[in-house]
Amino acid sequence: MAFAANVKKLLFLTAVIPLLYVSFLLLLLNGTIQRHALYAHKINTAWWQDLNEPEQWGFLKNQVQAFNLTTPDGEVLYAWHILPVSLYSKNQKALLLEPSGLPKDASNSRASRLLRDDPESRLVISFHGNAGSLSQGWRTDTYRALAAAAADKVHVLTVDYRGFGYSTGSPTEAGLIIDGTTLVNWALEVANIPPERIVIVGQSLGTAVATAVAEHFVVQCHIEFAGIALIAAFSDLSTLILTYAAGGVVPFLSPLRMFPRAQQFLSSKIKDTWRTRDRLANVVRHSRKLDLIMIHAKNDYDIPWSHSNTLFYAAANATSEKGMSSKQIDGAKQHIDLGAQGWTNVWSAADNQYGLKRIQQTILRRGGHNRIMTYDSVSKAVFELFKL
Repeated sequence: MAFAANVKKLLFLTAVIPLLYVSFLLLLLNGTIQRHALYAHKINTAWWQDLNEPEQWGFLKNQVQAFNLTTPDGEVLYAWHILPVSLYSKNQKALLLEPSGLPKDASNSRASRLLRDDPESRLVISFHGNAGSLSQGWRTDTYRALAAAAADKVHVLTVDYRGFGYSTGSPTEAGLIIDGTTLVNWALEVANIPPERIVIVGQSLGTAVATAVAEHFVVQCHIEFAGIALIAAFSDLSTLILTYAAGGVVPFLSPLRMFPRAQQFLSSKIKDTWRTRDRLANVVRHSRKLDLIMIHAKNDYDIPWSHSNTLFYAAANATSEKGMSSKQIDGAKQHIDLGAQGWTNVWSAADNQYGLKRIQQTILRRGGHNRIMTYDSVSKAVFELFKL
């Protein structure tokens, strides 16, 4: 009897699980549900914590200046400006006298003045991945790793996209690009930091935002930054979603591999495509000189490291007017064996008029999808991009 009951349960699950999966896929055809699944902006593991008290995450009192930004389309974004530790220590007495929380005028706060008035200051603009807020998971440790390149010079600026954390609105591809350009414009026009002292960094979803923002400034404004670092990047959402598994466990479309037409149909219904490969190639083509670093872990189970390969070849190919095959690029690139750490590929293309376009890809054997942001390889990338 027990055996028969177990067989019935197994048959029931065999029928129900595919039905639930198909129902899930049909729900994803709805644009609102699809965007909630993609951006996961309502999944917040720190909902009970006040983002206006960064000391909860180990920061020093008033080391983090929280402030709001208003986008051209009327959304209000919540942002953090994190001071480098050594600079904070030198100015601790004055900083402790500053009121905590959101200032009425962030542009005139002591933190902003320390950034703006120091000709040696450097600024990392960091775009985080999906889900939660700017304080979630490894993100606060990420900011420390980014600033570690120079504890007296490197400031970090980050933002919650619309619909994330305390920011208003709902996320879309176009909206997140507006959010990114708004943050960079604040750095350029309010903080008055020249672009050659700014490095753009993105992780996961943030790599798509960072690339789109860089494309906007280089193509439309002819502004180029000190460098761009893309950590755990993906080539485009349509390709990623075919193999993507949330948390490395829950698959999206990979169970449909035996049904390519169904995969193609569902891929064609994606609202926000995030074509980073095309945008990155456009950045390379329109830049007079460029320093680009991509870092990915082999054990990234959210976004396979093969996506970084795709981006590396697309970026290298964009340095040539005639175009090159992957075989040609492999024959000319510099390959550096890092032993147990992994390896690095470097592509350099000289322009006699403007300078060098340098594209570097580092594949680490370990690091996962999120923790990699705290690794020394990321700190070193920032150090190299700033040429400190």
